[in-house]
Amino acid sequence: MIGADQTLALGLEVFHKPADLAATAAQLDQLRAKTHRLHAAVALVRDDLLVWSHVETAELTMRAFSKAERDEVLALEGEAILGSVGGYRLEGPSIRLFETVTGDYFTILGLPLLPLLAALRRYEPQLFAKADA
Repeated sequence: MIGADQTLALGLEVFHKPADLAATAAQLDQLRAKTHRLHAAVALVRDDLLVWSHVETAELTMRAFSKAERDEVLALEGEAILGSVGGYRLEGPSIRLFETVTGDYFTILGLPLLPLLAALRRYEPQLFAKADA
């Protein structure tokens, strides 16, 4: 089994997926003109045993955007944005809120894909071998 999830940290504060668009707006206001870290973790498990795990981190800096810019992005993104821990999607209109992005694109999307593929190649026999009868 493959499991993956993300967390977002601004200093010592950890963010979770916003509950609604108002919470998303408030979260984006907290992130405005600051650099935050997006952590994406992935794990391989077989028979309830952890076989491998990995965490990648990306750093993202938001511009000093206006309330009007924020509201326009939220209107374009709609409720789909609520599935994102950051309250934004780089693959959508939210990209316009950013000044710099440093890190692996797949990590930012929520799955450190290249490390996962390497682990699947390495651990394939352990993960997919038939259990002894």
